[in-house]
Amino acid sequence: MTVFKTFWKVVNHYKGTIILYTVLLIVFGGMNMKSNNQMDFVDSKPDVFIVNKDVSNKITDNLISYMEKNSHIVDLQEKEEKIKDALFYRDVNYVIYIPENYGSLVLNGQNPKIEIESTGDYQASLAEMLLNRYLKIQNLEQMAYMEQNELINAINENLGHQASITSISSLDEVGLTNASNYFNFASYSILAVVILVIGLVLASFNELNIRKRTVTSPMPYQKYNFHLLLSSLLYAGCAWFLFCFLGICLLGKTVLSIRGIWYMLNALFFTVSALALALLISTLTKNKNAMNGIVNVVALGSAFLCGAFVPAEWLPNFVLKIAHILPAYWYINTNNCLKEIENLSFGTLKPILFNFFILILFTVGFILINNYLSRRKQRID
Repeated sequence: MTVFKTFWKVVNHYKGTIILYTVLLIVFGGMNMKSNNQMDFVDSKPDVFIVNKDVSNKITDNLISYMEKNSHIVDLQEKEEKIKDALFYRDVNYVIYIPENYGSLVLNGQNPKIEIESTGDYQASLAEMLLNRYLKIQNLEQMAYMEQNELINAINENLGHQASITSISSLDEVGLTNASNYFNFASYSILAVVILVIGLVLASFNELNIRKRTVTSPMPYQKYNFHLLLSSLLYAGCAWFLFCFLGICLLGKTVLSIRGIWYMLNALFFTVSALALALLISTLTKNKNAMNGIVNVVALGSAFLCGAFVPAEWLPNFVLKIAHILPAYWYINTNNCLKEIENLSFGTLKPILFNFFILILFTVGFILINNYLSRRKQRID
């Protein structure tokens, strides 16, 4: 129990570090959730100005009425200079010039040309799509109807046919996106808190005076190491529980679900791999200053390369290929898969189980390397 109590006394000395990275997770993890929320679709209407030189014609009026329903009609002076300025300053996206006798020419089977001017942006493209849709239907219906009112009614009937879009997904997309963003950012906090604190604690135990006392104590060296390992496991478990508990507080029912259990299980596998890496780093160096530098490189490097700070879909392919050598990549990949899987089953969970297997391989690899280096150091000492 002496080793166990001493371990936690040293951990208590670094509680400021734990609090710091926990606050970072709450603040930046919360910001990450808000900034990446999926937004509802909002219908966008372009700003359109119409120069109508064909007054008092029902066919022309119908075209103008259609554009009024589907865009914002801007009121400008019909002067070329004013129109050019409005286009330049984006006060209007699209200008339509309806020629004289437009309605009569359409009714007579002709296809009068409508001049346009645009800003060339996406709003102008939307206005062009609206105009082209109307003109195509008008040209098709004109071949079947020669009477003005019949032609207008036929055009409006066709324009009234709208495709309905229904979402068949039962997923809480916003909640799952928030959960993935939170747990993705948690990879940085887990790496920092586990590697840095355990590294510093073990470095304290390896100080010269402490080592001399350990060697001269009646406690067997194997038992001493076992107590250190058990204490490290308990500390890592507490860190995992803390971050999962914060996830429950921030995300509520999303984490308190079957899918949420998979998020937490993924975090557990990652925490164990982080612990194995912490033990390896503590074997490589006993210098506390070097420990801080190594942790910054490992934690920040993993966060930037693997998609914790920047979504993985925004990263170049060569960056993601490099990220494959880091445990954080497989952890974050699992989080991203969980938010996209419609139904959880053995078939759909295969990629996630594969990622778990890779994390286990990383853990075993770190342990084997650590054991090899420890034995070499013991022989040298």
